[in-house]
Amino acid sequence: MIDSHCHLDHEPLLSDLTNVIKRSKEVGIKKILTISTSFKSFDCIKKIIQEDEMIYGTIGIHPHETSENKITSDIIVKNITENKKIIGIGETGLDFYYNNSDQNDQKISFKEHIEAAIKTNYPLIIHSRDAEKVTFDILSDYKNQNPKILMHCFTGSKDFAKKLLSLNAYFSASGIITFKNSQDLQETFKFLPMDKILIETDSPFLAPVPNRGKKNEPSFIDYTAQKLAVIKSISKSEIVNLTTNNFNKLFFN
Repeated sequence: MIDSHCHLDHEPLLSDLTNVIKRSKEVGIKKILTISTSFKSFDCIKKIIQEDEMIYGTIGIHPHETSENKITSDIIVKNITENKKIIGIGETGLDFYYNNSDQNDQKISFKEHIEAAIKTNYPLIIHSRDAEKVTFDILSDYKNQNPKILMHCFTGSKDFAKKLLSLNAYFSASGIITFKNSQDLQETFKFLPMDKILIETDSPFLAPVPNRGKKNEPSFIDYTAQKLAVIKSISKSEIVNLTTNNFNKLFFN
């Protein structure tokens, strides 16, 4: 199993990292990808990825942080070339639900990340909330350059998913698929091709049922894998193999 998206630089995970890693290994996790959200976050991640060979990292600025953290594609490329365990770009994208950063700042930052992904051929990890049309329109502008796209914690509509498939996107299922009110999302993941699905925790956020309401951690991905297996009508071991292979194909090919 691989947790394709978590935030080990957030508490309570950071101060309990040794035990978090131990519990992850106990449930069968082989790799963890910890995601950058700001320059400060990235500085912490560069240290975290040295803690265990199973931990990898990304570089990027979350949409909430774009007004305070101005990044360029050159900065991203430079840091990727200097760090072999930095294997992805993001978390980038657009969040028009909270609007914690100016929408124009978000768009500019998103485009810088896309350009870095094209220059390096590294996967682009995208957060999109209340911004489906603009997200797709921006990504479509780069269609001919074939950026590798991963829609993290995907909660979008089936129509949005269909459009993103035309861009060869991958989709990551979080603990949200275990929630009672997520029937539409479950239907979307039922529809998505087997070779386009990953799993994640987004920990310490979004703990899956039966731990909903608690602080999430990578080991809880087991519950998401179980639920996704039910949605796809296959065994949990098949889901584990499938999502592991999809992750490795996206990040290590």
